[in-house]
Amino acid sequence: MTSVPSRSAHRSGLDVQSAGPGQPVPGTGRSRRVAGLLLSLAGVAILMGSITAEALHPGPYTTHADTLSHLGASEPPNSVVVQPSAGIFDGTMLASGALILLGAWFAHRALDRRAVTIPTVLLGLGVLGVGVFPLTSPGMHTVFAMLAFFSGGIAMLLSARVTPAPFRQLWTILGIVSLVAISLGVLALDRDPVAALGEGGIERWNSYPIVLWLVAFGSFLISTVAAERESMR
Repeated sequence: MTSVPSRSAHRSGLDVQSAGPGQPVPGTGRSRRVAGLLLSLAGVAILMGSITAEALHPGPYTTHADTLSHLGASEPPNSVVVQPSAGIFDGTMLASGALILLGAWFAHRALDRRAVTIPTVLLGLGVLGVGVFPLTSPGMHTVFAMLAFFSGGIAMLLSARVTPAPFRQLWTILGIVSLVAISLGVLALDRDPVAALGEGGIERWNSYPIVLWLVAFGSFLISTVAAERESMR
C-alpha cells in the first residue's frame, strides 16, 4: 500500500511520511522530538551562558560597545582574556555548537529538508568555531562568527517554508531582521542609526533573533509530535 502523509502532518505544515493510514514512519516522531529538544537547549544555553558571562565580567564591558565575542577575549593585537567570563563564554559556544549540530542531524532524519538542515548545520559549525577560536585568533574567529550570523538568518527564513502560520510569518520577520542587522553591522557601522546602537547593540540585533528561533523552532518540533499523538487517539 502506498504511504500517505498523515492529516496531522499536513496541519503542522511538515511533510512527514507514514507507514500506513495514520501510522507515522517508525523513528520519525522520536527524531523530531530529539531535534527539537537539542535545538531548544542550544538556544537556552547561548542566552543564559552569555548573560552569566556578562554578569561576571569585571569590566569595563557594555552591550553598546562590546560584542558577545568580547566575553571570550578583547580585540587584537593585544587581546586580553578575562576569567571567568572567557571560560564561560567559550564553553557555552562549544556546547551549543555541538547541540545545534546534533539537532540538525536529527531534524534531517525527521524532516528530510536540506534547505532547512544545511544552514542549521552551518550555524552549528559557526557557533562551535567561535568557541574554538576566540578573538585571540581574529582571522578564524571572524570567519566562524560570520558563518553563524548569516547561516542563522538564512535558516530562519527557510524554516518558515515548512511551518504554518503564525510561525511562518514570525520566522520570516526574525530572519530578515537578523540578516539586515549583520549586513548593516558590516557595511554601515559608523552611520546612524547603527552607530547609535554601537557594535555590540547591532550584533545583538543579529544574534538574539537566532537564539529566539532556536528555542521556538525546537519547541515547535516537539509540539507537533504531541499534536500527532493526540490526533491519533
